[in-house]
Parts: sequence; C-alpha cells; structure tokens
Amino acid sequence: MVRDSKSYENESLILLPACLWQSARTVDIPQSVLEDLKNFRFKNAKGTTAISIKIVKSSLTMAVDEEFEDQSIEEIAEELPESGPRYVLISHELKHPDGRISYPIILINWAPPSSPIGLMTLHASALSYFHQVSEVSKVLEVRDGAEGLTTEAVNEKLLGN
Repeated sequence: MVRDSKSYENESLILLPACLWQSARTVDIPQSVLEDLKNFRFKNAKGTTAISIKIVKSSLTMAVDEEFEDQSIEEIAEELPESGPRYVLISHELKHPDGRISYPIILINWAPPSSPIGLMTLHASALSYFHQVSEVSKVLEVRDGAEGLTTEAVNEKLLGN
C-alpha cells in the first residue's frame, strides 16, 4: 500500500521504550566489565588507583585493559598507549582548600592524536554511553598524551578551577 503525506496526519507518534532505542549502540559493555567497574567504584583503596578500558574493534565490545594500584597519575599516564584511545577511571586523593580529603573518581577520555581514525570514531561514539554507565560526574579530555595527564590537571578538574 502506498501512502501520501496526508495519510500520516492522523497517525499518532510511536515512542519506543528506552530498552529498545538504547540497544542501538555501536559498542557493547559486557557484564564482566560492568562488574569490574562496580568493584572499582566501591574499592576502599587509599592513594591513586585506576582502571583502563579499551574497545575491541573486532567484537565491538569494551574490555578491561589494565588496572593500576598505588601509582601516581603521571606514572599511569606513561603506561597508557600512545596509539590507542582508552577510557580511564582514576580514584585520586584530593585535598580540598578547607582541609578535607576525599577520593573522587574522574573519567579520563584518553585520545592520543596518533590513534587510528576508525578506532577514534568508535571511541568517540561510545564515550557518552560509557560516561553514563560509569556514573562519574567529571570528565577530563586528554588529547596530547602523557603531558596532558598530570596531577595538577586532574586536581583542577575535580576542584572546578
């Protein structure tokens, strides 16, 4: 049956449930990665810890790349690849101006310029979804490699300076 544009005027708009439109993602996060993220969020570690997540292009899924314990932010930055984007969650000791100490988690969008274009496209398309799933409020974009990921840059972002 062929319809003209007038026949659509009286039809109501069909709204899809969130579970249907959200399933049209470019990259999936397996349950095991979600569990690793949850365990990282609830870990009571002092000092700086991090978890690095990569996209596996062949399966279009995310996977844990590496976990870091008791390393400085600069040491973590040196360990991250210069040829591939990563989502990095960092829990870091933050000293507030009023003397309080907290351990907030920040999402680092690690996107070095030498990364392959196809992988960068996948990484960019999945960033919003990963940000939502990781339940982190602050995101720091790092596009210039290890020089851009410093304790000072993380503190500035976390303190809102």
